[in-house]
Amino acid sequence: MLSRTNIEQKLQQVRNKSYKESHILEQVAAILAEDDRKEDEIIARMKSPQKPTPRNAFNFDLLETDRIFHVDQIREICIDYRLRFLDTKYFKNEIPQEALTIIKQLEKEHEMTLRGFKIVAPSKMFKLENADDPLLFAPIGNGYFYLIHKWGNDLNFFRKAWAWPFKSLENLTIFTMLVSLLVAYLVPNGLFAEDATGVQFLLIFIFTFKSIASMVLYYTFAAGKNFNTVIWNSKYFNA
Repeated sequence: MLSRTNIEQKLQQVRNKSYKESHILEQVAAILAEDDRKEDEIIARMKSPQKPTPRNAFNFDLLETDRIFHVDQIREICIDYRLRFLDTKYFKNEIPQEALTIIKQLEKEHEMTLRGFKIVAPSKMFKLENADDPLLFAPIGNGYFYLIHKWGNDLNFFRKAWAWPFKSLENLTIFTMLVSLLVAYLVPNGLFAEDATGVQFLLIFIFTFKSIASMVLYYTFAAGKNFNTVIWNSKYFNA
């Protein structure tokens, strides 16, 4: 025999179920609110100045060794590819959600508050003061930094070659001479005299070198540019 249905009990079950669901929703809302608060705190720390660079007390047993880099290694890459290594407060693009999630996870695992964030990126991605591939770092101490997150597209394959002339004055001089030699070689024979001689080629080379050097000097100095060894950690646009 089937038992009869007690409608009052069913009504109480529905009420209890609704109460539990609403309680769960309140918990979820509270968790999300706390999560948003933590992200706002992280972004605020990224925008605030940190001088000198603080030291984060990481638990070394939890760190991935392939994510630890010394400042000298970062400097070498920045010089080779004409990048800057600056505090996140100068970064004008948005920090992706993935990076914020990783930071929250690191802070939870290491039971700490991360500070002193820095980013490696091209100059155009920073708000530089007047004087395609970010890497987010947090300082460990003694010149070492921990790579938190990388986002965006990889650098152009030819960027290192493009940045090579701007590494130093010597590189720029060699580059200018090579371009001048190429231009002088492309000048048609007999343009200035019927019989081309070594002296004539030398004169053409000197003329092209002076012309190209003048344009290079205008671009590098008059336009406020400088060598990679100078700008890699400079916050100034015309450093």
